[in-house]
Amino acid sequence: MTDFRKRCVAHDRLVGIFCAIPHPVAIEVSAAAGPDFLCIDWEHAQISRERIEDLVRAADVRQVPAMVRVPGHASEWTAAVLDAGAAGVLVPRISNADQARAAVKATRFPPIGERGLGPGRATSYGYHIPDYLAAANERLVLAIQVETAEGLENIDEIVAVDGIDVIFVGPSDLAASLGATTPADAERLDAAIVTIAKATRKAGKVAGIFRPNTVDVGKWADAGMTFFILGSDTRYLGAGIAAGMETGRKA
Repeated sequence: MTDFRKRCVAHDRLVGIFCAIPHPVAIEVSAAAGPDFLCIDWEHAQISRERIEDLVRAADVRQVPAMVRVPGHASEWTAAVLDAGAAGVLVPRISNADQARAAVKATRFPPIGERGLGPGRATSYGYHIPDYLAAANERLVLAIQVETAEGLENIDEIVAVDGIDVIFVGPSDLAASLGATTPADAERLDAAIVTIAKATRKAGKVAGIFRPNTVDVGKWADAGMTFFILGSDTRYLGAGIAAGMETGRKA
């Protein structure tokens, strides 16, 4: 798992899923399926702060890196998931360079950032603080989500911020922000995503995107994306049940 950030910044293709089911069993089952990483969705799923640690621990059992999408920009949310032992953080709705710099400060220890050091699970509850402090800045993945018209406008300034690993596109919110939500708007949305990907790669950073399924992963890989979150545990659960029911009825 210590290779997660190394593989990420080397632009290896990494494929993960969002995890929205707030139970360790769902995390273990998802991890056993073979993703490169999991992203626990604290922003949109009904997951409590105290549950995060159990979910991260369940991923660790299967030796699959678990990052967490935090609810917003508050530094205490980032601190909570990293102290719980998460392998990284995904910060939503980053629309300008100041917000990006704040994400770095919350994620990285000095001298890069301003993260506080505490006796949480990440430091073996305080018993391995020096070891964790020495390695955390090099091991933790910081991904920021660009999903607004303002973020698109400011993309060159955002990608120039030191300490960011992944610029991750949220297509649905970006589409809504741009007013590009119909099939007729698809080309305009695609052009915006390509603009973000090009700026990201030009800055030497990793470009990522959410896709609900695998249909067009090749298209976005060709555009320079290497960090993919595909669907979610709830989506795959529903799809698997639906496929089983259909097969059973036709057999």
